[in-house]
Amino acid sequence: MDLFEVLHLDELSHGLANLSMFPYFDMAHYIVSVMALREQPGVLEVSRVSPLACWFSSMLFCFGGAVLSAIMLAEPAVAPLSNSTSVLLASIIWYLVFYCPMDLVYCSTALLPLRLVLSGMKEVTRTWKVLGGVTQAHKKYNDSLLVMIAIGWARGAGGGLISNFEQLVRGVWKPETNELLKMSYPTKITLIGAVLFALQQTHYLPLQKHHLMLLYTVFTVVNKSRMMLTGSSTSPFAAIESAVYKTLFTGHSPYAALTGEEDKPCISNGAANATTSSAEKNKESSENGEARKHTPVSPVKGQSESLKAKDESGNAETTSCKKTD
Repeated sequence: MDLFEVLHLDELSHGLANLSMFPYFDMAHYIVSVMALREQPGVLEVSRVSPLACWFSSMLFCFGGAVLSAIMLAEPAVAPLSNSTSVLLASIIWYLVFYCPMDLVYCSTALLPLRLVLSGMKEVTRTWKVLGGVTQAHKKYNDSLLVMIAIGWARGAGGGLISNFEQLVRGVWKPETNELLKMSYPTKITLIGAVLFALQQTHYLPLQKHHLMLLYTVFTVVNKSRMMLTGSSTSPFAAIESAVYKTLFTGHSPYAALTGEEDKPCISNGAANATTSSAEKNKESSENGEARKHTPVSPVKGQSESLKAKDESGNAETTSCKKTD
């Protein structure tokens, strides 16, 4: 790409593409993943009651993407755990984060400057995981764009996609936290990366692989750093997601998302009118019932009024008799 040569970024992109993830970037990925597990509600109690369940949950956080992509490709799910060096390194980090004396490891890595560096290194590994999943799927399914996107997405964000299974290991069942129901920022950015790398792999995106790797890595690292420094969890694609959702998936006019005018469906209006009319009828009946209830006719008062009427009629008859006499 001419722009990369003009900006002298071609050598940087080649250097990034040839960068080895082991051991430093993998260590950063394991540290951030285990820290994210520790900050889940109730995990510390589980780590004291059942260290084995806590360790298994940590391995799912660290290797969940590889496990999920292996299952989707009909490969052994334990194959990612065959690398004894990586598993041993992740296990040592798990022990230090959870059981280090005086909690020194967690407290030191939780400091913002160090955590910022570790999170940036983890975002670098995300690029390699997504690209590795797309390349692996491309070897088995050469022309299947959807399969490449799915495997790249699972490889890069598998820890979040299998979060419900990981929660079951700790005795927690929260189906409402499913990533497909409400995707988090890492899951969204991984899906976008899987689409881009799959398009590049199938030559639909006219961009070299190492150039795309540099652009995607810089974007994820910079945006993650911005979110951590500002304390914001808002996705940078929130406005685009809202416009697409209102335009395609709400059943309104295509121009409603642009003008800000949204009409309620006819079904909801009819239901609202029916609800209003029934509420008014119930209110009128209740008012009439209360009126009848609060104005009773006492039998004593009724009897006195009838006796008074009889006396008046008797007096009238006496007067008439006297006049006739």
